[in-house]
Parts: sequence; C-alpha cells; structure tokens
Amino acid sequence: MTAMDTRVPRHYAGARVALAYGQARVLPPLSGGVPTGWAAGRWSVLSPGTERRHLTGPPREAGYMTLGRRSDQERWALAPVPHGAVFDPVCPGAVVVPAGVSIQVAAVARFQQIAVLGLSRIPAGVDIDNAVVVGSGPIALGCVLELHRRGATAVRVVTARRLTSIATMTYVRRVSAADLGTAPLVIDAAGAPRRAAGLLSPGGILGLLGTPIAEESISALAAHRGGWTVLGMHELAPAAPGGYQSAYTAAVTWLAGHIDRALVESWCRIVPGRRAPEIYRLLDSPERPAEPVVLFDWETS
Repeated sequence: MTAMDTRVPRHYAGARVALAYGQARVLPPLSGGVPTGWAAGRWSVLSPGTERRHLTGPPREAGYMTLGRRSDQERWALAPVPHGAVFDPVCPGAVVVPAGVSIQVAAVARFQQIAVLGLSRIPAGVDIDNAVVVGSGPIALGCVLELHRRGATAVRVVTARRLTSIATMTYVRRVSAADLGTAPLVIDAAGAPRRAAGLLSPGGILGLLGTPIAEESISALAAHRGGWTVLGMHELAPAAPGGYQSAYTAAVTWLAGHIDRALVESWCRIVPGRRAPEIYRLLDSPERPAEPVVLFDWETS
C-alpha cells in the first residue's frame, strides 16, 4: 500500500503512475470501470517541483491534478488526485472548468489560481508593478499571469534557465540576480526562499508561493534587521467559503478572454501517459520539457 492509499475517505481510485526508488512506472487502468457518479481521468497535469521531491521519498502514487468528467456531463472537473485516476468530481479541492475552455487553458489557469489566492494576501496599497518573480516553471507562469491580470505592466523574472516560455510575454523582462540589486516585492515561485530573500530591499515583502523543501530556511535575524514582511501563500491556507472555485473561475475566465489561445497552448506539452517514466527521468536534466506545463494524455496510452 502506498502513502496516498492511506487517505480516508478515498475520493479516487486507479492511479496511473507510481513512484519508487527514484523512478516512475505506469500502472494499468482501473479494472471494473468507473464507479457510478465518478469521472474518468482523461488528462493529468505534472507539477515538476513537487514531483521531483516525491521521487526521492517513500513509494507512493504520483500526481497533482487530473481532468475528467462524468459521461453524462459536458463540463470537465479538475481534481487534486493522482495522475489518470477516476475520481469523485465534487471531492474536496475539485473545481469545475467552464464550458468551451481548452484543456491547455484549463491547466494553465489552475496554476494561475494558486497565484490568485496567494497574491490576495498582499496588503492593500502595495505596488505590484515591477514585482520580481523567482522561477520559470508553471507556478511562476501562473504568478506572472495573475500579476498582469491585476494591472502589472512590467514583471521582472529571475531564472537560471536560458530559454523560458515566460519570456515570450511582452510585459516580462528576464533579469539576473546580480543585475537586479534589491526589490520591494519578491515572490518566490521556485521553492527557493533563501535565494529570493537575497533580492529583497529593506522593508520589502517576500511572498512564498512555491513550496520549499522542509530544510530550506530564511534567516530570522535578516528578516528582523531588514524589516521584511514574509507572507505564506500556500493555496490551501485559510480562505473564504467558495473561494477556491471563485479563484479558479476568475483565472480561467480572464485567461480565455485576454490571452491568445495559441500562446497558451505554446506553454503546454501533451504527452501520452505511457511516456510518464521518460518525463520523470528528465525532470532534473537539461533535457526536461521546455514548456512549463506538461499534461499526460491517458486516452492515447
């Protein structure tokens, strides 16, 4: 039994990817079909940072979010269940995708949803223009999009990757940490808060949007002397009832209506689910997919 198998109550079954000993393997589809009222997993979305950490942990089912729908429904549900699993479409954390939205837009909006909730914690009156975002993966992409939705016209991005999809947006400028100096608002979207803190100006705000490893720390003395405000921006931090779906609806509606669909699709790579082990092997290599959002297609597997 894997770590995820111990969840009670269970809102899913039939995970399609398992991690053990630093490797991923594809599991067969659930036997017996889809339980009544549940949705069949059609696509699933890779979360690179989280799943890199899970590769080095104990054996477990893999995955961050899966898209599926009941056979009698038109709209897709996006749920926090393992790759390709069948699931209860009204399980905790699930969101409904508006009709007519492409799968790529639905997936990118789910990462933007994280930023919708996280950036809502920034105090009113803080100037978000010229914010600095650390990272270039899907969390950083969602953050840049949400900053722009909120009115930012210039966002600086610090990333070690030379080629990044984020740089295709006209309001984004890729900068190096050495050239940056200090900034009043830095949002860590890479799970590297110590590096992000080094970019802060005195009195600045550090937003922790990406999930750091447990061993990553920020100097309390530096925060004290610098007068920093450190904001936890985990998407599951307390929020108003209905806030989760509202945040997703705000993100996906704006994305579908304001960003060219072809551009959104260029940020995504769809891969047959059977190739999941290959993609996992590349996560820590220079050959990992250049697109920040990777979707596994379980119908073609």
